[in-house]
Amino acid sequence: MTDREQIEKLYLRMYEAMVSKDAAELEAVHDDSFVLHHMTGMSQSKREYIDAILNGTLNYYSASHDELCVTVSGDTARLSGKSRVSAAVFGGGRHIWRLKLEFDLVKKNGRWAFTSASASTY
Repeated sequence: MTDREQIEKLYLRMYEAMVSKDAAELEAVHDDSFVLHHMTGMSQSKREYIDAILNGTLNYYSASHDELCVTVSGDTARLSGKSRVSAAVFGGGRHIWRLKLEFDLVKKNGRWAFTSASASTY
């Protein structure tokens, strides 16, 4: 499997783990340095982000993916993903979000992981 294919699969695994609230998988796909920058301007560390999924602050129900664009440069990469996500976040109602996530990734010991993400809509 090419690096690009591995990264695309990682993106799909991440969404599956968000929906199923799979803590072990969320830990595996995100590097310990991971930071999520929400569209509100708020930032969350890996621990804060995973805890928010597990405690119901961030509830994800499903996702369908419209576009993935991956650029690999050695042991770093950039992924831009556009997905329609059914979610209820921060106490709001359930909506379909057209969510664009821009990820930075690193490859360590032959394994890709997300190091940062910035969220916006499209």
